[in-house]
Amino acid sequence: MSDARPPTRTQSICHAELDLGPRLTAARFHELAAAPLTVEWFANLGNLRTRRAYRLDLSEFMAYTGIAETGEFRLVTRAHVLAWRASLEARSLSGSTIRRKLAALSSLFDYLCDRHAVSSNPVRGVRRPKVDCTEGKTPALADHEARALLDVAPIDSAKGTRDRALLAVLLFHGLRRTELCALRVRDVLLRSGLLHFRVHGKGGKIRHLPLHPQAAERLYTYLELAGHGSTPDAPLFQSLRTAGATLTPDGVYKIVQAWSARAGLSVSGLGVHGLRATAATCALEHGADLAQVQAWLGHANISTTRLYDRRHQRPENSPSFKVNY
Repeated sequence: MSDARPPTRTQSICHAELDLGPRLTAARFHELAAAPLTVEWFANLGNLRTRRAYRLDLSEFMAYTGIAETGEFRLVTRAHVLAWRASLEARSLSGSTIRRKLAALSSLFDYLCDRHAVSSNPVRGVRRPKVDCTEGKTPALADHEARALLDVAPIDSAKGTRDRALLAVLLFHGLRRTELCALRVRDVLLRSGLLHFRVHGKGGKIRHLPLHPQAAERLYTYLELAGHGSTPDAPLFQSLRTAGATLTPDGVYKIVQAWSARAGLSVSGLGVHGLRATAATCALEHGADLAQVQAWLGHANISTTRLYDRRHQRPENSPSFKVNY
């Protein structure tokens, strides 16, 4: 009688001929095992723009303090951080830029604390400069300007039909231009009996937004003319120059700029983000809850949503027009 035991599940998996693609070489395995904690921290930053900015910020701090390797971060004290903050202020950097740099350093130290590489976060307790302005700088359109932009593109051309739908999607749903470019035909779907957009937002977060009737009508007119509405994997908004190619964020910006000029809008700095602020302001003005608008826009922090509220900037909302003798 054999004493051999059946292989465990782990052994079975290890010994199976699994098609896992290229394996790690021994050298690469040991290279990853010895990777500094700063590399791990960078790898966990999901947003590429944040990663680039934080990498620059950390490089600046390391250059300022003369730190060459991760182990030296345990020697950093609050005095070093205060000296660095003073050097940043001496360069006349904006308050928001200094706050971001300190936030990057604090994020790293929090990570190092979690990994027991340092005993405390020296950035905590360091005063951060006030933001230069609590009011967002992104311009927003008045209602009549938004309507003019919605109706400026002609319906007798492929470009006009596409751009009318694109402008409606932006103004009625407050999407970021990267979110609009990421939309596929399959991202227009039924939920609870209503058509929704499945929006792929920052950090891989997905949110579902009901389609506004006007945007839905224009979108289906565009898809019927363009002919790719029955192809689920096709980009929703496509280039007219290259068949099947998605619009780029830069292309969307140029579309907004061109039609804004055609509509005679003289709003300084107006871009796609301005249409996002317009959508948020209009929703709030017509009774939408601030927390709902936060989720609708995909903001992680409600304070960001408040910066998109331009109701107090609209002349038509001035108390002057509320006076009635």
